Amino acid sequence: MTAEDGTTRQGPDASGLAEVDAAFPALPFRVAGLSQKKPTRFDFIPDAEGRAAVAAALGLIDLPDLRLKGEIRPAGRHDFELVADLTALAVQPCSVTLAPVETRIAEPVARRYLADFTPAEGEEVEMSDDDTTEPLPEVIDAGAVAVEALALALPLYPRAPGVELGEAVFTEPGVAPLRDEDARPFAGLAALAEKMKQGGGEAS
Repeated sequence: MTAEDGTTRQGPDASGLAEVDAAFPALPFRVAGLSQKKPTRFDFIPDAEGRAAVAAALGLIDLPDLRLKGEIRPAGRHDFELVADLTALAVQPCSVTLAPVETRIAEPVARRYLADFTPAEGEEVEMSDDDTTEPLPEVIDAGAVAVEALALALPLYPRAPGVELGEAVFTEPGVAPLRDEDARPFAGLAALAEKMKQGGGEAS
């Protein structure tokens, strides 16, 4: 595939990459094929079917726009970093009335992939606030990065215009209330990301 500036890039049809879901969008780059001398540019813009799959995975009403544009560049002899800009228009249900709430997102995204990554343990985990550094995988999927960044950027409790702020309590008869501070809208994101890594990282 060819980017807007004429540079060649790997795409979702890269040979040897297993499909996670036929409809779920991906833009995988095999690390072994990345240049060690210059950035590899990409422009991830999923089609309507791909956006619908992302919307369903994140519990959105609609996802009219999603784009992650940037580059993967060498950082040292064996490491890489992804630097990009995320833009999106997402429609979420209001956390109080369930009415559609539009949110426009525009923010930078950065990930650093280390060949000699050592995970923090114990107190180091609590003290560290760097969640952008990961082990260097066989495949870097810009699509998976876009979905993860989108999920983290979405408002936790979207409110429709005119809806008063207040604590929402979620419960069923006979069940202890689940309050705002206990809710985790993206509890399924970790499982989704793991599924994408397993599918996108298998090579033949």
